[in-house]
Order: sequence, then structure tokens, then C-alpha cells
Amino acid sequence: MGKFVITKRANGEFQFNLKAGNGQTILASEGYTTKTACDNGIESVRKNAPEDGRYDRKESSNGKPYFNLKAANGQIIGSSEMYESVASRENGIESVKKNAVDAVVEDQTV
Repeated sequence: MGKFVITKRANGEFQFNLKAGNGQTILASEGYTTKTACDNGIESVRKNAPEDGRYDRKESSNGKPYFNLKAANGQIIGSSEMYESVASRENGIESVKKNAVDAVVEDQTV
């Protein structure tokens, strides 16, 4: 089962990582100024993850595939790691779809 892990950055911002059952990070958030905003980001991932059209499949400047998960308003709510192949990126998207909806939340800021 997947889990959202909430941490605090050195600059005081909150962020979350969605981790697959094997512990690998499959989605990383932006920085949020408040814990409430971070919690809202997690709920947005839960809501948008099942919809394939919310995934923006990209390629980095060095040719590595990655993806962004976007909300209905087009705002990026999470980004993936860089993958070695398009097939690996697609597996990453499927993993987010599978894990996000019922992932538990582990708050490491308390």
C-alpha cells in the first residue's frame, strides 16, 4: 500500500512524497507554506490521480521521460522522478493511479 510522507524543508516549507508499497518515491510535491495547503495538495492528488488526462507526459532537456500530475485548473500538484524509458514513465503513472487514492498519510513534521 502506498503512503504520503509529509516533511518540512530547510526553508520551513512543507512537502509530500507519494511512496509506492516498496518505499520508492513515485510523486513529489512543490513546497507549501502551510501544513493545511500541503494537506489540500494530498487531497488533490487523491482526486486527480485516477484520471489519465491529468498526467502531462514530458521529456527533460537531457532526454529523460518524466511526468507532472495536474489539477483540473492546470496547476501542477506533483512531479515524478526522471525515468530511463517511456515504458518506465508509464509504469510510474500506473503506480500513482494505483497507490494515491487509498494511501495513508505519515506526517513526519510532528
